[in-house]
Amino acid sequence: MLAAVPPWLWVLFTVIAAAAQTARNAMQRELVGKVGTAGATYVRFLFGLPFALIFLAAQRYATGVEMPVPGAAALAWCALGAGAQVIATALMLMAMKGRSFVVAIAFTKTEPVLVALFSIVFLNETPSPMVALAIAVATAGVLIMSAPRGADASLGLKPALTGLASAAFFGLSATGYRGTILALPSPSFLMQATTVLAMGLALQCLIIVLWLLARDRALLAQIISNWRPSLLAGFMGAFASQFWYLGFAISTPAKVRTLALVEVPFAQIVSRGMFKQGMKPGEYLGIALIIAGVVLLLAG
Repeated sequence: MLAAVPPWLWVLFTVIAAAAQTARNAMQRELVGKVGTAGATYVRFLFGLPFALIFLAAQRYATGVEMPVPGAAALAWCALGAGAQVIATALMLMAMKGRSFVVAIAFTKTEPVLVALFSIVFLNETPSPMVALAIAVATAGVLIMSAPRGADASLGLKPALTGLASAAFFGLSATGYRGTILALPSPSFLMQATTVLAMGLALQCLIIVLWLLARDRALLAQIISNWRPSLLAGFMGAFASQFWYLGFAISTPAKVRTLALVEVPFAQIVSRGMFKQGMKPGEYLGIALIIAGVVLLLAG
């Protein structure tokens, strides 16, 4: 079935996912003031699972394709992807507290280099020279955007290290989910992607609920009491993840995550409209390099 997939489809999936993720990040940031960093981290998973199950049921009904039964390898890859994603999200929200919304997102977008390295080591997926160049150019763009300037320089290395750690765990997460997809026995990349979404969120919710019941029941009650704004963040999280996994199902994580750097300009639009944050001249240069990297990626 994969042979019949249009070669450009992963591009469409990735752009949709990046736009949805930008909206979800903004919603989670707004929730930090209500339920804290940990609560805002958990929300996207706890309130995303019901939508993932709806996506899975709808696809089963529409296509007639059965959900694949995961084996030991798929479960192990999914555990890696799910666990790393929770840690990465928490670190990303911590980075957002230290700097502007756009620059915090930019720190996490050093991810493509790490994804490429993880893919080589764990999946034996080596990027072509053009893709490697695209990753280097686009990552240079996010590093330029992320460099402390003026008063921000007093913040030191902590925001940068937090963002870079988030990028590393996002890279492990992408690699884990790609490994899960490859290990699932199904003729449909659509069903593979949606199954991974449901598997990952189910595992994450189980871990989070058990942790909160054992260590912080007050936070669990607080999350439940803020269910209205959390529900939309959960939907956007599940929606974004659905399209990330569709991209991973038909292309490599390194290519998908490099194209995903279009999220940085998306974040700038959100920053101007929602948080009233401006851009410095160097950050415009960074965006220009990101765009150049994306052009190289698509040309390759």
